[in-house]
Parts: sequence; C-alpha cells; structure tokens
Amino acid sequence: MQIGVSFPTTDIGHDSGAVREFVQAAEDLGYDHLRILDHVVGADPSKHPEVPEFYYTHNSVIREPFTLMAYIAGFTENIGLVTGIVILPQRQTVLVAKQAAEVDVLSGGRLRLGVGVGWNPVEFTALKEDFATRGRRIEEQIEVLRLLWTENPVEYHGKYHDIEFAGINPLPIQKPIPIWMGAGAPGKPVGPSAVLRRVGRLADGYFPLCEAGDTAKMLIDTVKNYAQEAGRNPSNLKIEGRIDLVGTPEEWKTALVEWETLGADAVSIGTTRAPFNTPDEHIEAIRTFREIL
Repeated sequence: MQIGVSFPTTDIGHDSGAVREFVQAAEDLGYDHLRILDHVVGADPSKHPEVPEFYYTHNSVIREPFTLMAYIAGFTENIGLVTGIVILPQRQTVLVAKQAAEVDVLSGGRLRLGVGVGWNPVEFTALKEDFATRGRRIEEQIEVLRLLWTENPVEYHGKYHDIEFAGINPLPIQKPIPIWMGAGAPGKPVGPSAVLRRVGRLADGYFPLCEAGDTAKMLIDTVKNYAQEAGRNPSNLKIEGRIDLVGTPEEWKTALVEWETLGADAVSIGTTRAPFNTPDEHIEAIRTFREIL
C-alpha cells in the first residue's frame, strides 16, 4: 500500500520556503505522493447566506494546484503529485488538459489527476460556469481529457465541447494521465448515488472522504459494485484512504491497518486537522508517522 501526504496548504500559507521545506521532507522520508486540494476563490460567508456551510473562505490560503505542482516538480525527483481534488466543472477542460500534460512532462510522469464536482456555487459564479450542470459536464470533460492526452489532433463534438481538429502539444508522458474521483463533502462522505455510480463507471480510482470504518467499507463496496455493473473489473478501480494525524501514534497505526484490511491501494496522511502551528510541527508529525510504520 502506498503512503502519501496531504499538503497542508491552509497552514503553510504564503511562505514558499516552507512549501519547499515540507515537500522536500516528505520526499526524503520516502512518502510516495503528495495530495493537493483546489479552490480558485474563497467566499466571504457573511455575504452569502444562500450557502449553508463553508469549509474554506476568502481568508483561507489555498495554492493553485497546477502552478504549485510545476514548482514542486522542479526540485523533487520521485514523489508523486496528486490533486485531491481539482474542481473540474468550474475549469475549462482543454486548458486543464494542457496544464495537466505540462505537469506530467515536467515531473517525468508523476501526476495523478483527482477531480470532483465541487460544493460551492460562489466559485462557479466567479468563474462564469454553471453550478447546476456540473455533474453532467464532468462526464463529458473526462472523455475529452482522455482524448486530448492520447490523440493529436482531436475532433470532438459533444453537448458542452466542440474541438475542430486541434490538440495539445506536448502530450503527457502517461497516455492517459490517471483520473481519480472524489464524492461527498467534509463530514458528509456519502455522496448521491448518481455520483458514486459515476465513480464506478469512469474513474481510475476513488477517494473516500472519511476515515477507515463501516462507512468507508460501504462506499468502497458501492463504487466497486457500480464498476462491475458498468462492465469493468472492480479490482481496476483503485482506492485511496486518508488518516488525519490527530490522537496518538498508536491510533494512527491502527487506522493504517484498518485501511489495509479494507483493501486500500494507497493512503494519504493529513496534518491540517491536528493542532500544529508551524511548518516544523507538520514535518515532525509526518516524520513520526513514518517512524511507526
């Protein structure tokens, strides 16, 4: 099972030196990948009563994932780069294909693109995209991404995309780049059945948005059943769990064993929910976790 680290973007903040220090420590400690979240804009909750809950706001520092990964690719050699997740329907598909291909080339084929539909309509409004159609559009977007990563030129005419014999260059090293999907929201991991069915049909991998346990087992069984219904081999749908480094190191180890029992192919450990105040504390936590493996 691969072990990765979630990048603590909101805690590291504006300090680019701390970014490099944390990522270099993760690679030196032998972690397999770095998982990076995405929000283009944050909203002021006091001005948006129509949104029931905000997980990130205009005060949250969230680095732009493709730019950040390109930077990281320049000073690392082995650690994988994972978006967990990019909110795909609020972005232009062809531009995402180009950005992702560039990161894959710069990193020597280390990118895994996690995507999802998002939860915040304020972001979609700011980017002039339709929040209501995001679920339908992401399915076509995934099809277009895979075409653009494997063919040049491309002719494609769908409901949301028209490409007239055009393509990106350079193509990525991975043809195509693996596409993983998330579902649900923080504290609400059980997404609608239509979303889980989409994961089973289209994704190379799935991020359950919960800790190991009965909910995780149910979600994994559900998406794998949907994969089988779609005519896929369920074992080809990979799973990445998560462990928040709260509690004791013994509890962390127990969580790791639980994910192994559930058949997870990878796990990312996260330090953001723990009471750490400095980059050094985040680094010490991932060092401690590595020592208990």
